[in-house]
Amino acid sequence: MSKRTLPSNASVATEGQDGRLVAPAATRNAEALCDLLAQWTPKAGRALEIASGTGQHVSAFAQCLPNLIWQPTEVEVERITSIKAYAADLPNVVDAVALDATAQGWHTEFAGQDLIVLINLVHLISWPETQMLVTETAQALAPKGRFILYGPFKRSGQLTSDGDQRFHDALVQQDAEIGYKDDDDIAALMRDQNLTIVEIVEMPANNLAFIAEKPGQ
Repeated sequence: MSKRTLPSNASVATEGQDGRLVAPAATRNAEALCDLLAQWTPKAGRALEIASGTGQHVSAFAQCLPNLIWQPTEVEVERITSIKAYAADLPNVVDAVALDATAQGWHTEFAGQDLIVLINLVHLISWPETQMLVTETAQALAPKGRFILYGPFKRSGQLTSDGDQRFHDALVQQDAEIGYKDDDDIAALMRDQNLTIVEIVEMPANNLAFIAEKPGQ
C-alpha cells in the first residue's frame, strides 16, 4: 500500500500510557463492533485483523470473543508497539506482525482463517488496492470462514449525509485515488471472489458492515 497524504481527521491517534495510542473513533465504535462480531462471527478458531491500527479494536474483540485466537496486523510498523501494549495481558492474541494487505500473495502466510476483520480502511486506499485486498482475503479464508468489512460507503453511488460528503471530498482533494467506495461495487467484488454476502448491516454513524462467507467444502 503506497503512503497516502490524508486529511488530519482521517487517522487521528494520540499518545496514551505505556506506549498505547488512542484513536477516538476506535473508542467510539468498539462496543458496536463487538456486538456485531458476537452476532455474526464463528465462536472459535483463527481470526485475523487487517490494519489493527492502535490495537484498541483487537483488544476489545479478543475479550468479547475469547475462544478465537486473534492475529493483529498493521502496515505502519510504528503502531505495532501500541497493539502489543493493548494485547499484553490477553492470552488469545498473538504477537502483531507487519502486513500490507493490498500486496499480492500474503494469503499464503495467513491461510486457513476462520474470520478476517477489516475496520475503516477501504475509503483510505485506491480501488485497485481494494480489489487486491478482497482477492487475497478470499483466498486466506478457510471454508465457511467469514469476512467482516466495516466502514463508510456510498449507497448506490450516492453519499447520504453532509458529513460523509465533506469527508469524502477532503479525501479526494488530498488524493484523487481514494475516497468512499460504493456498496454495490463492494458487494460485486466479494461475489466475484466467490464470497457469499450473508448480510449488510447498517451501523451507527452511517457506516455499513458487510458480512461475507466463503463456501464450505
